[in-house]
Amino acid sequence: MARAFVPALTATVFMCVAAVVLAPLVRSQTQSDLAKYTVGKVKSGYVYATPPTRAMEDDDFQNPGSLWVDKGKTLWSAVDGSAGKSCQSCHNAAATSMRGVGATYPKFDAKLGRVIDLEQRIGLERQRMGAVPWEWESDQLLAMTTYVKAQSHGMPVNVSIDGPAHATYEEGKAFYQARRGQLDMSCQQCHVQNNNRLLRTEVLSQGQTNGFPTYRLSWQALGSVQRRFRECNEQIRAEPLAYGSPQYVALELYLAGVGKGLPIETPSVRK
Repeated sequence: MARAFVPALTATVFMCVAAVVLAPLVRSQTQSDLAKYTVGKVKSGYVYATPPTRAMEDDDFQNPGSLWVDKGKTLWSAVDGSAGKSCQSCHNAAATSMRGVGATYPKFDAKLGRVIDLEQRIGLERQRMGAVPWEWESDQLLAMTTYVKAQSHGMPVNVSIDGPAHATYEEGKAFYQARRGQLDMSCQQCHVQNNNRLLRTEVLSQGQTNGFPTYRLSWQALGSVQRRFRECNEQIRAEPLAYGSPQYVALELYLAGVGKGLPIETPSVRK
């Protein structure tokens, strides 16, 4: 997600964002190179990235997110908790057991009776090991989430938005469309109504989530999609919700549903 802009600005909002200039984005792109990052009208943030940023993502040696993949690999086989087990103890090699798993989250958990995201699943698995769940945005949780998600690299996003997950999907859609904050703006005003336009020097992408966790150059760090949600809320002067809140999980599911079919890029690189 990116900074928001309202086409029909109210007087109050205009005073806040008068310096914003919208202009159509003009960038030469080789369609054959970018075709796999597009499904119908749905486009990954990779399409909107500059060539140097795309090159950084594509090269494992240049991609800073690879450091978290390596950390996750180490954690996978590390024994932790009162059960004296590691992730590998139950799931064996992640390359085979986790292949395709990350592409299906968020998903409905029948035992809990609600939709959970991948970070929450990892926390539940740690509890089963008798270990303390890692804090959100901690290096450990980011590393494990990135490592698991990376096992599905190149596979299409494949979340279920039907059946017991559908109500949560609709909640996420409502959140996406609702105006909030002092700037009275919604997610869709940026990423649908003004997608592919410039907000100062920022290109407004569709806000797809297939690359998260992602390394953002502006953060100089890797972060979760919920960190991005919170940042967007702050930019429109809305109160950020807590990590793992039902609203953010629902928003995750909705966006994954919209981006269904896009390739998993984790760890992606974005501006």
